[in-house]
Amino acid sequence: MRRSHLLLPALATAIFAAVSTVQAQRGVAANEERLESRKPFAAFSESAERLRDSVVAKARGSIGTRYKLGGTKPGVGLDCSGLVRYAMSMVDLVLPRTAQGQAQVGTEVPKNLSALKPGDVLTFGRGKRISHVGIYVGDGKMVHASTSKRRVIETSLSARSPLIRQWKGVRRLVDAKTAKLRDSVLAFADSLR
Repeated sequence: MRRSHLLLPALATAIFAAVSTVQAQRGVAANEERLESRKPFAAFSESAERLRDSVVAKARGSIGTRYKLGGTKPGVGLDCSGLVRYAMSMVDLVLPRTAQGQAQVGTEVPKNLSALKPGDVLTFGRGKRISHVGIYVGDGKMVHASTSKRRVIETSLSARSPLIRQWKGVRRLVDAKTAKLRDSVLAFADSLR
């Protein structure tokens, strides 16, 4: 594992502490009153929803891009993991390059349509091997780089296809914790200006 991945939690904690100190010094009482009048963590839930919407928009914006094995560039071509990695870059998440690696990150979510949230990563394969990933976009659909269609497409999860029969699991990469960290980093950056 690269050292940068090991330092991320410590860096995030330090940035969050610095942001909290700067905000306290600036007297953000009005913002605190607004947040206290809402449900706890409601602001982070809304922020997470905006982040998920950004991921979905980036994935849907790639529809029609040609399939290219090992492809990571939307103008040149994308494979399934390249598409997921590209869409998640919208929220500054750096993912492993392969579908198998991407199936190991984030939080495991039940493989149940009612539990899915837009932006969740769906994993597909046989046995313990994950060979394909896609991004859930809501309404029982996903966007993925299809090898058979040779392009990025939107597919219904209720479709009877060999791929859907290989649906293995779900990983959630964008949640309130991600949103909280991102908001803290952005607030800290703004405080330095």
